[in-house]
Amino acid sequence: MNQQLLRQFWLLLALISLYARAMAQPPGGPVVVSPQVNADNTVTFRLQAPTAKDVKLNAQFEKTPVAMTKDAQGVWSVTVGPVKPDMYPYSFVVDGISVADPKNSAIFPNEGFQNSVVEITGSTPLVHTLQNVPHGTLSYRYYTSPELGQRPVVVYTPPGYEADTKATYPVLYLLHGTTDLEETWTKVGRANIILDNLIAQGKAKPMIIVMPYGRAYPVISKSSGSLRNWDNLQEFKKDFMGNLFPFVEKNYRVKKDKDSRAIAGFSGGGGETLYLGLNNPDLFSWVCGFAPGMLKEEFDRNNATAFANPAQTNQRLKLFWIGVGKEDMLYPVINDYLKVLDEKKIIHETLISDGGHTWMNCKLYLSTIAQKLFK
Repeated sequence: MNQQLLRQFWLLLALISLYARAMAQPPGGPVVVSPQVNADNTVTFRLQAPTAKDVKLNAQFEKTPVAMTKDAQGVWSVTVGPVKPDMYPYSFVVDGISVADPKNSAIFPNEGFQNSVVEITGSTPLVHTLQNVPHGTLSYRYYTSPELGQRPVVVYTPPGYEADTKATYPVLYLLHGTTDLEETWTKVGRANIILDNLIAQGKAKPMIIVMPYGRAYPVISKSSGSLRNWDNLQEFKKDFMGNLFPFVEKNYRVKKDKDSRAIAGFSGGGGETLYLGLNNPDLFSWVCGFAPGMLKEEFDRNNATAFANPAQTNQRLKLFWIGVGKEDMLYPVINDYLKVLDEKKIIHETLISDGGHTWMNCKLYLSTIAQKLFK
């Protein structure tokens, strides 16, 4: 080995040694653990912010932000609860600015805010709790739209899909809410874990779940409001029917009859769901809205096909389902919509739950309808 190579070798060895020593020691300052879920279902949140003047915890299980206190090392903390077992979004408000928890890798995928997610499991596994059962597969895929470019979609295939290459499955198209992303249904809504558990218990049919991105960006601006806005509905419908639908049916072993297709969605994505599902009864036999976004003046326009012939709508749909929380901001308009359905004698099932416009309710709604689909 020549002299230059020898020097390079010893320099590399020294750098590796320095890196190893650095990784073996915590960086300067206090060790901060956040969130810390305690045995009694209380939760301790911590944030190192020595120069901050005021820090609050903003969590969806609290009605108002909770003040945190700072210790001598500049770490702000608060312990809250006990908290009802579930998964909740939260953030820190630091001198008036909302930030995610830098010590928590569980991030709420969203274009409108930065939140982290904390899970309180409790002593009894919930329907969305990761359990020792066979697990399906999540695939992060892209399909092409001539107008919108490369479009992301997350696809869940149930346990056993890869092993049995001849089996075909029903498919649920599952749409996220306004400002959410294609990942939100798995990272916050736990759609894949819910189906794993229900399938293992024999309560749900094995199915494929397709979770696309719901805004027709870049044709429709990300600041253009709810996904149920008319302009987004028109562009999203074009993409859904012309690009996503063929991609799924080409690349996955899905059953291709309408009785094997369902569509469901939350909030603005719920508005997309009703628009696509009720106006295309030859494609979907199962239509489910989770606190679906709507305006009273849009009822007739957005439900034109279903309203035109209620008897035919009832004949074509195997399930038309609406869920909403009593404290949901959309409850009044959805209640008006349910009255219209009653007046028109359009058959539907309804779940009026506690709580508001939350992903906690989304998990409840998905776990409820998953046990009804394709049966």
